[in-house]
Amino acid sequence: MDAERIRAFLLSLPHVVETAQFGGLVFWIGDKAMGGKMFAWIKLEPDSTRQRVISYPAGPERYAELLEIDGLFPAPYLARIHWVAAESWKVFRTPEWEQQLRAAYNLTLAKLSPRTRTILTMPKTKQRQLIAERRKTLAARRSAL
Repeated sequence: MDAERIRAFLLSLPHVVETAQFGGLVFWIGDKAMGGKMFAWIKLEPDSTRQRVISYPAGPERYAELLEIDGLFPAPYLARIHWVAAESWKVFRTPEWEQQLRAAYNLTLAKLSPRTRTILTMPKTKQRQLIAERRKTLAARRSAL
C-alpha cells in the first residue's frame, strides 16, 4: 500500500472531497464550506516530529485497541478527539487499510449535521451553487474584519 493507492480508495467513497492543507492531503466528507468534516489526512511533507504517513479517527471505542498495534500512535494535535496516526503503510495490508479508512469514513459521516446530510443528497449542480454562495459569504465576512 502507498499514498497514491490510499488516495484512490478514499476518493472512491461517496461525497469525498480532497484538499491540500497542513503539509498533506486532507479528505473530507462533503465540502468544508457546506459543513463537511475531515476524516483522513495523508502527510506529504517531512518534518522533525515523529514520522507518520496518515492520520484518521478511530473513535473512543476503538482508540485504545488501535494504539496497541505496533506502528500506530496518537495523532499529533488530534489525539484528544481519538485520532490515530500510522508510522508507515506496512502497519496494515491493503484490505485492512480499506477497512480502517471505511470505518473512519462511517464514523465521521455519522457526525455530520442534518443540514450537511441534506446538502449531500442534493444534485451536484445544486451543491456547487450552495458551496459557491457560502464561500462568497465567508469571504465577505473576512474582508469586513
